[in-house]
Amino acid sequence: MAVKKAILPVAGFGTRLLPASKSIPKEMITVVDRPVIDYVVQEAIEAGIDTLILVTHPAKHAIENYFDRDAELEALLEKKKKYDLLQQIKHIIPEHVTVVTVRQPEPLGLGHAVLCAEKVIGNDPFVVLLPDVLVDSSDKNNLAQMIEQFEQHQASQIMVEDVAPECVDKYGIVRLEEVDGQHSNNILGLVEKPPVNEAPSTLAIVGRYVFTPEIFKYLHLAQADKSGEIQLTDAMAQLLTEQKIQAVTLKGETYDCGSKIGYIQAIIHYTLKRDDLNTQLMDFLDTIK
Repeated sequence: MAVKKAILPVAGFGTRLLPASKSIPKEMITVVDRPVIDYVVQEAIEAGIDTLILVTHPAKHAIENYFDRDAELEALLEKKKKYDLLQQIKHIIPEHVTVVTVRQPEPLGLGHAVLCAEKVIGNDPFVVLLPDVLVDSSDKNNLAQMIEQFEQHQASQIMVEDVAPECVDKYGIVRLEEVDGQHSNNILGLVEKPPVNEAPSTLAIVGRYVFTPEIFKYLHLAQADKSGEIQLTDAMAQLLTEQKIQAVTLKGETYDCGSKIGYIQAIIHYTLKRDDLNTQLMDFLDTIK
């Protein structure tokens, strides 16, 4: 079955980016001249997604407004003959793509956010994208490759990347099956933020997932953790008892824009990719001692 729906959980408060995120949704903080979430949405659209489900909070109207049309602004740009800008804001979301918003009444974790979109997903396979994690693929769109793997094997897919051993306690970590002394892409286990000396590997979950709808069964059964949140990793561990889950290794770079240093790195990276800005940035960086 084709994968055409994607969930973007955007209801969180973004405490790591306070005080800025007190008034600006963390997903709307800009990297160069586009909000972080726009990069993730375009990644999804390029991978063939045509239904975007924003799991949001009542206070985050800015996200919904960004993806909606603004007739007054469009008329102003038309009047001032700023046609390039007009085309950019008119085509943020292509006509064939539908944006649906679902409310998460309380911030009860990533697993709960995904569960809030269950009625929209129905019995279809779907993607989950963390909207503050930017993935810049080195070659082919990584998400598109994940979807291809899903459609070929009919098994849930998780994107992973190798991280430094001392950093494993910051991520969800996977353990892969070994075949003839080599790691396959079949996942045998998952653990959320393990102690450094107990991690089963250094393969960290990036923030891109493709799921079969059976994940919802285990999200309903999941128990809240000590902080009162329902963790997606716990439901995935239970899903493993019923069906195969595979890992897809990232090819490219990731930037966690929910952290201050990750956000700064993303700005530099994406500015250097811009022909109209990279020389000026390099000149500035050369002046820093």
